Amino acid sequence: MNIYNHYLKLINNCVKDNKKNLELKDLNNFKGVILENPPTNFNYDFSTNICLVLGKLNKLNSINLAKKIKKTLEENIGDFSEIEVAAPGFLNLNLSKKGAIGSILKILSNDNYGSIPENKNYNIEFVSANPTGPLHVGHCRGAVFGDVLSNLLIFNGNKVTKEYYVNDYGNQIQNFLKSVYLRIREIKYNEKFTPSENIYPGLYIIEIAKKIIKKTKLDFNDYEKSKSLLGTEAIKSSMEMIKEDLNKLGIKHDNFISERSNVEKKLVEKAIKKLTNSNYVIEGYLDPPKGEESKNWKKTKKLVFKSSLFGDDTNRALQKDDGSWTYFANDVAYHFDKVSRNYDYLIDILGADHTGYIKRITGAVSALSETKTKLYCKVCQLVKLFKKGKPFKMSKRAGDFITVSDLLNEVDKDSIRFMMLNRSNDVEIDFDFDKVLEKTKENPVFYVQYCYARICSLFRTLKIDLNELVQLDQENFNLNLYEKKILRKIYEWPKVINISSQKLEPHRIPFYLYDLSTLFHAYWSKGNENEELKFISNGKVKNKNTLVIIKLISIVVKNGMNILGVSLPEKM
Repeated sequence: MNIYNHYLKLINNCVKDNKKNLELKDLNNFKGVILENPPTNFNYDFSTNICLVLGKLNKLNSINLAKKIKKTLEENIGDFSEIEVAAPGFLNLNLSKKGAIGSILKILSNDNYGSIPENKNYNIEFVSANPTGPLHVGHCRGAVFGDVLSNLLIFNGNKVTKEYYVNDYGNQIQNFLKSVYLRIREIKYNEKFTPSENIYPGLYIIEIAKKIIKKTKLDFNDYEKSKSLLGTEAIKSSMEMIKEDLNKLGIKHDNFISERSNVEKKLVEKAIKKLTNSNYVIEGYLDPPKGEESKNWKKTKKLVFKSSLFGDDTNRALQKDDGSWTYFANDVAYHFDKVSRNYDYLIDILGADHTGYIKRITGAVSALSETKTKLYCKVCQLVKLFKKGKPFKMSKRAGDFITVSDLLNEVDKDSIRFMMLNRSNDVEIDFDFDKVLEKTKENPVFYVQYCYARICSLFRTLKIDLNELVQLDQENFNLNLYEKKILRKIYEWPKVINISSQKLEPHRIPFYLYDLSTLFHAYWSKGNENEELKFISNGKVKNKNTLVIIKLISIVVKNGMNILGVSLPEKM
C-alpha cells in the first residue's frame, strides 16, 4: 500500500466529482498534482499542490480555490481530521483517527510492505570481470550494486536473471595463459620467471599454476600443445576464485555466459547479418582514433556499425585491421543473445572506464530488437580506501590492485554491502575503514542494525514474539509527537521503493533506513530523559500503540536490509 497514491486518488476523485461546484472547467487529468510529505516544521501528514495546479489551469485564485477544495474534502472524505490552507495555495492535511488506524492495520497485515508488483522480466549483467585474476575493489562496488538492484526488483514482484559475462576470448586471455604457462615452467623446471609488459605478475598466478600441475599430467614443454588444456584449467581456476569472492559478499549469479562459446556458435555473424539487413551495418572506413599518429594507423575497409544514428560521437568498427572481430562485435553478439531471450528490460552494470561505451551498446540493442527491448546502463564510479584519514594500501596479492579478498579480511560483508551503496553509483565513494568499524551513529550499517537489535531486545523483555501480529488498541488510539514522526516516515517507504526501482537507484534505501533508525534511537533516548516517554513500566508496555509503531519499524527495516543483503542480528 502506497498511502500517498491512495489519498491522492481519493482527493482527485473528490475534486472531479465536485468539479461544477468548484467552478473548474479543466482538470487536465490532474497532471502535475502531487501529494507529498510537508517540510518537518509543518506538523502535518501530507501536503498537496492541487489548488496551485488547478488554479493556474483555470485562471482562478489559488487561495480562494484552496478554501473551496478544503470544504469539499471535509464534507466528502472522513479520513482527514485537519486541513490547512497555506500560501500560496497548498493544502496541508492530517489523518483522522480512523484514517491513521486504517493505514496502520494495512501495513501490519502486509509482510512485504513497500512492494509494488510490476511483473516485468529483467536481465541484469554485473561484475563480468575478466577471468584473469581475483576481483578488485572496483569490481566490488558494481557487484554489490547489481545484486542489490536485483533484490530490489525481485521485491517489487519482477523476475530477474543475474548474469555474468565471462570474457574468455581475446588477447587478454592469451596473455593470461602465457603467464600461467611461464609460472608452471618456473615451478616445474626451475626456469626463471621474467615479467614483461603483457605478463601478469600477481602471486595468484602461482597458485593457479600449482593447481594445474597437481591436476594434469602434461609435461608443458610445448606452449602451443599445452594451450587448449591450459586455457580450460586456468580460466576454471580463475573463475573459482572469482565465485568464491562473490560468495563471501553474498552474491550468486544465475547464469555465466561464455564469450568464447558465443564466438564458436557464430553469434557474431548472426547478429551482424541482422544489423546489415536492417541497414545498420555498412562496409566502410573510419577516421583514425584521436591522438593516434598517422604512421601507426592504416585506412582499412571494414564492417562498421552506424552507432552515430543513436547519438554516439562516431560509428564503431566491428572488425580489426586484420579482419578479426573487435571486442564490441563480440559484445553485440552477446546482447543479440540477450534480446533473443525476450526480457522486458536489460540492465548492464559498468565500470567507471566504460562511460563512453554506453551509446554504442544501447544503440546496438535498439537496432537488434527493432526498439522493442530497452537497455539501461548504470556506471559505478571508483572506490577510494581511507584509514586514519589517509589513503590506505593493503597487500597486493594481485600484483597491481587491491582485491576483494583483502577488503574482506579488514571488514565484514555487511559493512561492505551497506557502505558500497552509501552514495549514488555515479559518484566516487570514500570507503573509510575507521568509520565502518565504529559502533556509533557515524557508522550507518551499525546504526541500522542496532535499531533492529534494540527492538528485538524490547520485545524479548516483554516476552512477545516480534514475528507475531501485535494488536492495535483502537479505542484508546493516540500517538505522541515522536510516534507521529516515525509513522510519517514509515508512510514514505513505498515511495522510496518505487523511486529506487523506477530510477534504478538502490542507494536511496540505506539513506532511508538510516533516517528511520535515527528517529527510533532519538525516541528511545528521550525515554531516558523523560519518564513519560519510556516504553515499559513495571515490566509491561505502557501503551500498546507505541509497541505497534515500533513493530512497523521492524517490518520496514527487515524488508530494507533483506533487499540490501545485510544481516539483522537480534543481539548486539
